[in-house]
Amino acid sequence: MIMSKRYNWAVLGCGRIARKFSSDLKLLSNARLYASAARELKRAEEFAADLGFEKAYGSYEEMVADPAVDVVYVATPHSHHHDHVLLCLNAGKAVLNEKAFALTFAEAREMVLVAREKQIFLMEAFWTRFQPSFQKALEIVRSGDLGALKVIRSDFAFNAPKDPEKRLYNVSLGGGSLLDIGVYPVFAALSALGVPESIRALATFAPTGAEESIAMVFRYPGGELASLFSSLATYSFVTTEYNCERGSVRLARRWMAPTTVTVWREGGDEKTFDFPAEGMGYQYEAAHVMECLDAGKTESDLMPLSFTLAMMETLDRIRRETGILFPGRE
Repeated sequence: MIMSKRYNWAVLGCGRIARKFSSDLKLLSNARLYASAARELKRAEEFAADLGFEKAYGSYEEMVADPAVDVVYVATPHSHHHDHVLLCLNAGKAVLNEKAFALTFAEAREMVLVAREKQIFLMEAFWTRFQPSFQKALEIVRSGDLGALKVIRSDFAFNAPKDPEKRLYNVSLGGGSLLDIGVYPVFAALSALGVPESIRALATFAPTGAEESIAMVFRYPGGELASLFSSLATYSFVTTEYNCERGSVRLARRWMAPTTVTVWREGGDEKTFDFPAEGMGYQYEAAHVMECLDAGKTESDLMPLSFTLAMMETLDRIRRETGILFPGRE
């Protein structure tokens, strides 16, 4: 596909995820690393120098006021997404907003309403949706070749440093397992089966009040089940399985990133598909954003805002079931 324009990308927030995304952005010929912004100018300047951005701002407000900025990647903690996305939208900038999209469904709904009212592009940066390996897995499941999908099993866990001031364990920053990594197993279930009829969930909490581990079971009207797990206190294989009547599809370790897909069929036949990727895999979502902008779209067909709202509403249901609270934000 011949792109009609080279887009000036700006990054709002200069943390680790922004660094990964920006490294992969370099792989796209129609993406220009234009500006980075942080609360401290020195941090933005160091980030810009390391990654190759042309400009650095010590103010988010200054950056979104730059008329040359075409699209902003919001990479701040999800506790700040609501305010930062609205800042960008009100400045007329297209936005790719990192997951979790917001802290609550109410915040997400307002963000979506503003984007739709202003007819400005907004998409959740759920990079997994754009991985060729994940797309292959869904394609096989949806084909019906293995029969009806009956059970999903998905996990994501790692043993994180228990620093009460850092984001993962800091409730004021939206800390906890669910919104940081639990969103991945929830995404795996909603992508294949949609919104569940009922949810059962249990969580354990750290002394900071942030949930450390969470186990979830979704039940669907047709009797399908999804068994999901995430934790900041242990390690897991980080895999996803779609188990069907006549076989199973498994996304291998670090399933949310470029990985292998193994299909096992009743009778013992097994085949593995490999999806090697240049970079880390963030370039796929960025390329999709630019394709949407080229086509004049304000929403993605692959990652529509309706799906993001369904995700946020499901996460709210899980939080109510387990007692996960964000004081002052409910």
